[in-house]
Amino acid sequence: MSRLFFWIAMCALWSTVQGQGTKADYERAYSLRGQISGKVFKERISPQWLGGPHFWYQNRLRDGREWVLVDGAAGKRQAFSDKAKFEKARDALAAKVDLPPKPEKPPRKDHWKSPDGKWRAFLRDHNLWIRTTEGEEEIQLSRDGKEQDRYEGYLRWSPDSRYIGIVRRKRVDERRVQYVESSPSKQLQPKSFTRVYAKPGDKIPTHTVHVFEAVKDGKHFTVDPALVKDPFETRELKWRPDSSGLLFEHIERGFGAHRVIEIPVADGKARTLIDETAETFVFVFGNSFRRDVNDLKEIIWRSERDGWNHLYLYDGVTGKVKNQITKGQWVVREVVEVDEDKRQITFRAAGREPGQDPYYLHTYRVNFDGTGLLRLTEGDGTHSTQVSPDKTVFIDTWSRVDLPPRHALRRVSDGKLLCELETADAKDLYATGWRHAERFVAKDRDGKFDIHGIICRPSNFDPKKKYPVVEVIYAGPHGSFVPKGWRSRYGHWRDELMELGFITVQIDGKGTNHRGREFQHFAYKNINDAGFPDRIKWMQAAAKKYPYMDLSRVGIYGGSAGGQNAMAAMLWHGEFYKAAAADCGCHDNRMDKVWWNEQWMDYPVGPHYAEQSNTVNAHRLQGALLLTVGELDTNVDPASTYQVVNALIKADKDFEFLMFPGGGHGVGESRYAARKRMDFFVRHLHGVEPRTK
Repeated sequence: MSRLFFWIAMCALWSTVQGQGTKADYERAYSLRGQISGKVFKERISPQWLGGPHFWYQNRLRDGREWVLVDGAAGKRQAFSDKAKFEKARDALAAKVDLPPKPEKPPRKDHWKSPDGKWRAFLRDHNLWIRTTEGEEEIQLSRDGKEQDRYEGYLRWSPDSRYIGIVRRKRVDERRVQYVESSPSKQLQPKSFTRVYAKPGDKIPTHTVHVFEAVKDGKHFTVDPALVKDPFETRELKWRPDSSGLLFEHIERGFGAHRVIEIPVADGKARTLIDETAETFVFVFGNSFRRDVNDLKEIIWRSERDGWNHLYLYDGVTGKVKNQITKGQWVVREVVEVDEDKRQITFRAAGREPGQDPYYLHTYRVNFDGTGLLRLTEGDGTHSTQVSPDKTVFIDTWSRVDLPPRHALRRVSDGKLLCELETADAKDLYATGWRHAERFVAKDRDGKFDIHGIICRPSNFDPKKKYPVVEVIYAGPHGSFVPKGWRSRYGHWRDELMELGFITVQIDGKGTNHRGREFQHFAYKNINDAGFPDRIKWMQAAAKKYPYMDLSRVGIYGGSAGGQNAMAAMLWHGEFYKAAAADCGCHDNRMDKVWWNEQWMDYPVGPHYAEQSNTVNAHRLQGALLLTVGELDTNVDPASTYQVVNALIKADKDFEFLMFPGGGHGVGESRYAARKRMDFFVRHLHGVEPRTK
C-alpha cells in the first residue's frame, strides 16, 4: 500500500510541477501581474523642463523617492533625497534661465476668405461662388455641380487672391454594414445601427481637383482623367508662393502609384511633378513622406525605388531628382525634423549599424545634399529620444528585450554624451523568478534573410522538461511586430499563458515591413503566406538548439490580421500547428476595410482574393480551432468570422466559437476570452482538462 500511495503522491506532484492546467497553475498565472508589478526602478524618465536645456525628474527607488536636477548646459546631474533642498536648487537653476517670450497663438485662418480680404468663397446649389466682403456683388464660378457630383469645402485661395483650387466630390451609394446589439445596457430589446464601411472592389467616392479664376467668366482648369485614373485619394492641395500653380497628391486605387501633380495657371495643362510607381504597391500610408522646402523650389520625398526606404531631394520646379539624401541597405523609419535654415534633416532609421538587430532604431542627422550623415545615439539597442524645448539637448533612452533601459543626456548638435542619467534596476523583478525574453535569429525558407524573433519562458522553467510552444502572430505588411525594447510584460495575456507551462515565441517573417522592398513586398497578393515557411524554419532551428521546445505540440494565436493568420496556419500548415485561437480575424480580404486590403491585395478584386480566403478554404481545417469575435466590431466586419463559422459547419468540421455581446474589436484581450484561450491550449496542447476551480 505504501508504494501505491507513493505513486499517487508522485503523480499529483508531477502534475503540479509540469504546469498542466491545475488550479495552482491558474492561481499562479493570475497572480503574476501583482507579483511583478512595480519591481523595476528608474525604468522611465519623465522630464519637467525648466527652460533651455535644464530639467528635473523624479525616481521611484526601492526605499523611497529621489529628485534629480539636471543642468543641461553643464551636463551636470544632481540627486536629492530631501525634497525641500531639491526645490531650492531647482528654483535657483530656473532663475538663471532667460525664457523667451511665449509666441502668441496665430489667429485661425479663414480658408474661405481671399488673402487680400476682398472676397469670400461659398457654396450654393453644389457650386462654387464668391462674394465681395464689402458689398453685395456675387459671382458664380462653377456651373456643373450637382447633388451626386458636387464642389465641396476643401478649397485653397492662391496667395495673390486671383485663383481658387477646390475639390469636386463624386458621390456613390456607399456600402453600409449592419450591426445588431443583442444586449444593450439601457434597454431590454436589441437595437441596431449601420456604419459606412467600404470593402475591396466597392465603388467609393472620388475627387477631382479644379482651379477657377476668381472673376466673372474666368478660366477653369482641371486634370486630364488619364493622369488621375482610378483615384483612391486626393490630398494636400497647396499653391506655389508665387501663385503660378496648384499642387496636389493623387493616390491611385490599388496603390500602384502615388503622384504629386501640378496645375499651372499659365496654360492649365496639368503635369506630374513626382511619379512614384510600383508593379506591386506603394505603401502610401506607412512609408511615404513629403516636405516642401525653399518656397517649393525643392521637395523632400521618401521612396523605396532603390529597394530601401530612403529620402530624396527633388527640384520642385522641374520635378527632377537633385540627389539621393540617404542611401544604403537600411531604412528611414521616421523624419523627426527638417531644418530649412541649416538644410539638415533629423530622422530615425533602422538597419544601418553593423552587428545590431536590423529593427533597432537610432536617430541621425544628414544634410539636404546627402553629406554629413551623423549618428546621434549610441548603444546596442533600440532608441527613443526626448528633446529639450530649445532643441539643444536630448534624453537618449535605449534598451533591448534582454537589457533594462539606460538613459543619457546628449547634445543635439553632434550627439556628444553630456552625462549619464540612469540605468534601470530590475533586480527585484528577476528575484521573483521572472525571465526576460531571449533574442533568436535563424535563416528564412531560402537561406537568404535573417529572421528575427524572441523566445519567452515561464518563471518556473526547467530545461529538463518538454514544453509545448505557442506562437503569438501578427503578420501584417504594414509593420514589424516582434518587441525590440525592454518590457516586463508582453500583453495579450502571454505571460499568464506561459505560467501554465508553455513557451511562447514571436517572429517577423517575410511579408512584414522595415526590412526593405523585397522582404515586405513578398506579401503582394500573397497575404495568406504570412511568412509561415520562415516561421516554421525558425522554430525548428530554435528547437534544435533547445530540445525542450516540443514541436509536436505547437499552437498559435492572434487578433485582427493576426486572427486571419492564426486560422490560416491551420488551413495551410496543419501538419505543423496543432491548435489555433483566432480573435476578430479578417478571414476573407473581400470582407474587410477597403484601404488596408487593396493596399496589399491590389485592385480590382481578382481570383486570388478567394483563393486565399479562410472562409473559402475552411474545409482544409486540421487540428483544433477557437474563434472569438465581438458582435459590435467596427474595425473588422464581424460577419467575416460568422461566415467562417458557417463554412466550417457546412464542411462538418469541429471547432469552438465564442461571440461576445456588445464586444468590439479585440475582445480576445478581455480576461474571460484570455481564460478560455488558456483553457483551449491546456486542453489541446497539454492534453488535460483545465482545472480552474
